[in-house]
Amino acid sequence: MKHTSLYLLLAGSALMSSCGLFGHYERDTQGVEQVAQGLYRDPQAANAPLVATDTASFGNTPWQEVFTEPQLQALIGRALEQNTDLKNAEIGVEQARIALRVNKLAFLPQLAFSPSGTVSKAFIDGASNSKTYEFPVQASWQIDAFGTLYNAKKQGEQGVLMAKAGKQAARTAIISAVANLYYGLQMLDEQQRITLANLDIWKKDIEAMEALKDYAGMMNSAAIASAKAQVLQIQASLPTIADNIRQMENALCSILHEAPHAIERGAFTAAGFPESFSAGVPMQMLSNRPDVAMAEAKLANCFYGIQAARGAFCPAVNIAATGEFTNSLGAAIMNPGKWLAAGVASLTQPLFAQGKLRANLQISKLNAQSAQNDFEQTLIDAGIEVSNAMAAYSTAVTTTALAEQTLAQLQEAYDATEFLFHNGNTTTYLEILSAQMNLLNGQLSVVNNRYNKVLAVISLYQALGGGRE
Repeated sequence: MKHTSLYLLLAGSALMSSCGLFGHYERDTQGVEQVAQGLYRDPQAANAPLVATDTASFGNTPWQEVFTEPQLQALIGRALEQNTDLKNAEIGVEQARIALRVNKLAFLPQLAFSPSGTVSKAFIDGASNSKTYEFPVQASWQIDAFGTLYNAKKQGEQGVLMAKAGKQAARTAIISAVANLYYGLQMLDEQQRITLANLDIWKKDIEAMEALKDYAGMMNSAAIASAKAQVLQIQASLPTIADNIRQMENALCSILHEAPHAIERGAFTAAGFPESFSAGVPMQMLSNRPDVAMAEAKLANCFYGIQAARGAFCPAVNIAATGEFTNSLGAAIMNPGKWLAAGVASLTQPLFAQGKLRANLQISKLNAQSAQNDFEQTLIDAGIEVSNAMAAYSTAVTTTALAEQTLAQLQEAYDATEFLFHNGNTTTYLEILSAQMNLLNGQLSVVNNRYNKVLAVISLYQALGGGRE
């Protein structure tokens, strides 16, 4: 009879396993491919997807090969060691691992040792003390016949994956933020240098204009006043640039987890980046993008949640055993003590739980549907980010080339105007000043466009999940 019961239990377990209590999550490859089809938009065409045939991806490039300046590499290294968000993300990973360890240990029996002893005395002549003692060891074991522990362990594994993806998201964001701020500081340095250089030229021009007015009568007060107003306007931009530099340095120090201080940096060149980039096939983002990885881990977590909710309809099987060494046998006290052992198996089958089990199953299925929607939306948003970054880079390349061509023309116009003033007497000093102001604006425009090009590269690297360990 005992063997028959055991066989029935094993047969029931196998049957329930086939009913979806011990399943493994598998990605809906066909559904994902439908969403990922045409995920990248061609930055050149108005309404066409980018055909990605190259399996290589810019996001797979180590950050040390993307950001090659020694000062920037040192800053990124310090940020990865010291940043508070990344440290907290590492703590989150360790917490998830501990929770998973607890779920795995749940397959083992629980043991408890609870010794006790009593001393009693009857206040009657000739009565002796009565001493009793017990040294019980209790064991209980939950048999995972219907996937309760299995699905809890699988959910714990997904929790670890989500924590690791969160850490990678923090790592990628930190690398990108440090690079953004570093190149922003370089851009402001270059703006400051150009502005100061032009300011010196303007001051010399005003001195020349005043000399022409005083000694040759070739300049009037209105022209000089207009030139001085331009100088004041240029001077007014310098405090703003200096304040922006200080704020960017402080923001970078915050990421570094350091007190505010000046940041060592090189000159702004916007060089060292490749001219073209490969985004790789869209499916690669499933393993590269931390937000996509988190969304899929959440989806898998819901899959095991459904199995756990189904398992709640099944009986719970527990085995308990007790072994103790005691000298108390009811009314009798024996010395020395004796060993006693007892065992019991129990099965608890839910019959009526006020609709909670069915409601929990329905909620679990709805959570899975929501997670599927979030997963698909995360894929679409990832494709949009990559497409935007590639379009921004393409735009920056074009605008930078045009700005450099414009600057060359403005330089030529300034040189010609100055030559005519000194040699042909066919132009005025005000025309020189106007050409000089246009040249300043052109120089600043080139710097801004080069900086936008750098920002697009950083955005694309982040969008492709770059900076992985």
